[in-house]
Amino acid sequence: MNSGIIYVLTNPSFPDYVKIGYADNLEKRLRQLNKSECLPFAFRAYCIYEVDGRLKDKDVHNLIDKLNPGLRAVETFDGKPRIREFYNISPEDAYEILYNIAAISGTTNKLRKLSPEGHEILDEKIAIENNKNFKKSEYAESEHIKHGSELTVRLYKLLKEEILSLGDIYIDYLKHYIAFKSHTSNKNILGLEIQKKKLKVTINLKKGYLTDPECLARDISQVGHWAPGDYRLEIDNEDMIDYTTYLIKQAVEAKK
Repeated sequence: MNSGIIYVLTNPSFPDYVKIGYADNLEKRLRQLNKSECLPFAFRAYCIYEVDGRLKDKDVHNLIDKLNPGLRAVETFDGKPRIREFYNISPEDAYEILYNIAAISGTTNKLRKLSPEGHEILDEKIAIENNKNFKKSEYAESEHIKHGSELTVRLYKLLKEEILSLGDIYIDYLKHYIAFKSHTSNKNILGLEIQKKKLKVTINLKKGYLTDPECLARDISQVGHWAPGDYRLEIDNEDMIDYTTYLIKQAVEAKK
């Protein structure tokens, strides 16, 4: 039986995504991927899982897609869908998925993390510094505000002020949501969508890791959504701002 590895790759060029795939030979696969001159930085392996049989990564893809179909990078190009092996999750979460699979099958001894070496360490430092110093993106705040109403834009501005007061946080205006990220780790803290009647706030914490005494955050771990995270609040009045900030602060602490 042929054997190979399922890999989780990271790339400082797009820190919010990981690539999950299969290779008979990891070094050869990395050389193929890193030949491209379109990438500012090279891919590196975050972890590997030895498997007996080729293309076992497809089973992992199917599992993630069923749990949360909104995590996979999918786009329409030239009128056709392009479904990629990239997922909008942290490498830690990708590792945990493989660990759970390995634990069920009794093969945790075949799973291991890899430490960055040489240029990989430098690449990550440079990418973080670049993101700190260059916060402009293809999308602007005005693109998001135009989808709101007088009420929701006011709520957004109030909440934004509260979030930025929590620490060293910056804003990245993406196509589908406004991302608030940690300068320290460059990880998403929350995603915010401005709508006509409410704000949708997705907090980037895994299910079971949010203390929500008023039970206002909805569990969205089993449904598709744009921003990473398993909890969502819908804000339609100013009275919710303080409590929402209390919940967000938990994600700020977790993403340092």
